[in-house]
Amino acid sequence: MNEEQHPSRDVLDDKVNRVFAGKVVRKDLVRKVKVGANVPVFVLEYLLGKYCASTDELAIRMGLQVVNDILAENYIRPDEATRAQSRVKEQGKHTFIDKVKVRLVDSNYWAEVVNFGHRYVHIPDTYVRDYDRLLTGGIWAQIDMRFEYDEESRGKNPFWIQKLTPIQLATFDLEDYRRLRGQFTTDEWIDFMVRSIGYEPAEMDRRLKLLFLLRLIPLCERNFNLIELGPRGTGKSYAVQELSPYAALLTGPTTVANLFGHMSGRQKGMVMIWDVVGFDEVADLQKMPKEVLTTLKTYCESGQFQRGQEGMAGYASLAMFGNTQQPIDVMVQTGHLFAPLPDVIRDDMAFIDRLHFYLPGWEIPKMRNEHFTNHYGFVVDYLAEALRELRKYNFTEMIDRYFSLGSHLNARDRKAVRRTVSGLIKILHPHGEISEEDLTEIVGLALEGRRRVKEQLKKMGSFEYYHTSFSYIQKDTGEEHFVGVPEQGGRDLISVDPLPPGTVYAASVSGEGTVGLFRIEVSISSGTSKLKLAGGIKGAAKESVQRAFSYMRSSKNTYGVGREVDISDFHVESIDLLGNNVDAEIGVAFFIACFSALRKSASLPALLILGDMSIQGHIKAVRSLAEPLQVAMDNGAKRALIPIENKRNFFDISAEVLENVDPIFYGDLKAAAFKALGLS
Repeated sequence: MNEEQHPSRDVLDDKVNRVFAGKVVRKDLVRKVKVGANVPVFVLEYLLGKYCASTDELAIRMGLQVVNDILAENYIRPDEATRAQSRVKEQGKHTFIDKVKVRLVDSNYWAEVVNFGHRYVHIPDTYVRDYDRLLTGGIWAQIDMRFEYDEESRGKNPFWIQKLTPIQLATFDLEDYRRLRGQFTTDEWIDFMVRSIGYEPAEMDRRLKLLFLLRLIPLCERNFNLIELGPRGTGKSYAVQELSPYAALLTGPTTVANLFGHMSGRQKGMVMIWDVVGFDEVADLQKMPKEVLTTLKTYCESGQFQRGQEGMAGYASLAMFGNTQQPIDVMVQTGHLFAPLPDVIRDDMAFIDRLHFYLPGWEIPKMRNEHFTNHYGFVVDYLAEALRELRKYNFTEMIDRYFSLGSHLNARDRKAVRRTVSGLIKILHPHGEISEEDLTEIVGLALEGRRRVKEQLKKMGSFEYYHTSFSYIQKDTGEEHFVGVPEQGGRDLISVDPLPPGTVYAASVSGEGTVGLFRIEVSISSGTSKLKLAGGIKGAAKESVQRAFSYMRSSKNTYGVGREVDISDFHVESIDLLGNNVDAEIGVAFFIACFSALRKSASLPALLILGDMSIQGHIKAVRSLAEPLQVAMDNGAKRALIPIENKRNFFDISAEVLENVDPIFYGDLKAAAFKALGLS
């Protein structure tokens, strides 16, 4: 109980308080403060950072009381505007908290005091010069207001700001922020940033931390298009709604005029005013006019759009959030991951292709009390200002320091990946110093998020999105690394990317003509030539594997792997990719997987292996060829290794399958093994 009331500081807390003194706040205090006023969280955190930046619990309690008193005594509610104006007139002056905006009219600065309800309040020029945010959206401040009859205007504008004390960040030094980042390691900074958005990183793995931080990219990267679909209650729209005063969240259908402005040009649209425009509950956009999507499509591509005769531009990023109705494995097997979108968006593949990153919301846990931090993080207003200032910078070329992108990425893919990399660098390495190891991690995430978009487009059946083997190439070694998506499956169960040595795909046909599809994984360790069966090996599969293993031990010298077999143990696992429990007659596939592992040589990409074998190494043909090859094509296979005895079944194969799956025939095991590995 005592621990809950007085959270203990850790090493990172001490460090951030020392390095960013006055710019951090203990996040549990925000949840403790109960205020009757509807004050934005960034204002509340600023006050807490100012009055509660202490290690002493007594000082913190006194600071909390001060914050509550300030808000209770000085905050003006919007419905109290006339009363507040009357108080200033009757008393001659009054102090209160409100939001102040400044605009230049002719040659004079005029302040608009929002809840006070007056748009023409006199303000000294010195405040405008000192606090530039007054001119760009306004700031919350403690205002000493006086009443003074002005003869020149005959009392039309009698209110004067005598003193203005910001209670929100009024100036920001980006160079200072970037310089101080250099005092933290990458791991420390990631944890600090996760705490800054309110979550506790201690129980998260590194991938989950980065997924949370990916939500910040629209705030720091111009014209970035993000989509996140996942279960309810995972805080999808929190970053857009709570972390920045420069972001707007829409909760239903909208119009072209609202997003892009009126035809006359007199009123600007949201994409020109805000840094981020978020769409919450995208399923509710079903009734959105078609012209909105048409204009949005143009904007997502170039940041430009047409209103009347004028071409216009905006820099707002777009973030779309929606709820999934089914578990991810069901969605993968039965359809595609854009299924929760309304028809007007889901059926428009050109629009979907403009999305830069698909954040896998199903990997984010539902928010519970233990996920929120009690430690120190940035005052949200300070973080929001840092992210906004970083929008002016461009880190898209950083990837070229160490890597080039693979051939399967087209121009739109490359732009998406580069923008994601740029955004993550701004969040994690704003000082611009990044190691090859850290950049590798960021590039991998960027490729994964974009590939997730392309994989769904491919599932929708369009040939133009066929190239999805995304990769990056290390410039110093020339080594190419392929990046997949963790949930990969459905119609693409057979990856077109090269598999690691010891892994192959196989198919088997039951007596009823049902096809089973399997991934056979063999790993070797030091031992005495023992076979160790893992999950998925039972029944016919177990017998088939044992026959093949016995043959391999007896004929190891024929294949030039005698010594390796004698000093190795073989661990084998069979993954049932279709989950239909077909008896797996996979002897040939297992034999080739062992040979691949021993030779440390991968099999041909997208290869499906058919056929079984006897204990003496004789080949057993498959019962039928048409069904397994059809399944192979539907799931992404490009070639199939087929027993020569099945050649007579080729009359049963459809032209479509013959066009998409290349047959490779073998008459004996040695030919099968060498052809599968691409050896001569």
